[in-house]
Amino acid sequence: MSTEQGLIFACTLNRNGASQSLTWDEVNKWSSQQGPLWVHLDRVGTDSQQWLREKSGLSTIVADALLEEETRPRIMVLDDSLFLSLRGVNLNPGAEPDDMISIRLYIDANRVVTVRHRLLMTIQDMRSSITANNGPRNPGEFLTVLVDRLMERMAPVVHQLDEEIDEAEEQIIGQASYQLRSQLGSLRRQVIAFRRYISPQREVIGHLHHAQLSWLTSTQRARIREVADHFIRYVEDLDAARDRMGVMQEELTGKLSEQMNKTMYILTVLAGIFLPITFVTGLLGINVGGIPGSEDPWAFTTVCLSLTSVGVLLIGIFRWLKWL
Repeated sequence: MSTEQGLIFACTLNRNGASQSLTWDEVNKWSSQQGPLWVHLDRVGTDSQQWLREKSGLSTIVADALLEEETRPRIMVLDDSLFLSLRGVNLNPGAEPDDMISIRLYIDANRVVTVRHRLLMTIQDMRSSITANNGPRNPGEFLTVLVDRLMERMAPVVHQLDEEIDEAEEQIIGQASYQLRSQLGSLRRQVIAFRRYISPQREVIGHLHHAQLSWLTSTQRARIREVADHFIRYVEDLDAARDRMGVMQEELTGKLSEQMNKTMYILTVLAGIFLPITFVTGLLGINVGGIPGSEDPWAFTTVCLSLTSVGVLLIGIFRWLKWL
């Protein structure tokens, strides 16, 4: 079925990890005796919106939540069913990982409905595993695998950020430059963007572990708790990275100010050396009569030697005063 019509794919989940693909008509005729159903929809598809609101049997609250344009990670427990809004890193070609992609899902004991607009690699991974007869066998396992793979996809991005921060710190220790200021600003924006979604997602996964749902087994709850622990560590790593970059920003600003002050000091000393020399040459350069030595062939040499002596004397005085 074309994604323009809203249905990206649909299938049933079987105990052996395999599945059977379904069309719109087969989705509408599905019954729980066929096995758990997974329907994956495009949020902007007209058919998917119509199905969610009119044919899915979901409440208006759940349908509206699944079709919201902008969402943050959140959880809503409804009797023995669950609505979740989660975020995954954007690993699409040419995209920035911190531009995180939203995935919304409704799960109960017999059905999984996921809704997205942009391609999310985690869902593609799960679809591939189902095609290879190695996918989740029930809604509880589907949920566990989903949150676990969302976490796994985030790990390399967080580690890459840590490595880039380490490299920037080494550059600051070696030689500070104004280019590092923009680099630090970019890294800091990425960390803030990640934390904006990972922090509430950590709370969502934590609440999910404690949700009273009959179709979640103790083993699945343990796996979800492990994922929640990983999210806690990611948030702590991002907090530590943000604090490190704050210290690095202060250190970089201090080093750049020190370089500027040193440059201004050298220019001030040079101006102090050349000020009397400039005064004398300016005085001798006025175009009026009576300039001494104007007829003397050795006057220019005498003036140059005198000015050189004055310059050397001033350098000696500055060194004695420890200004140089």
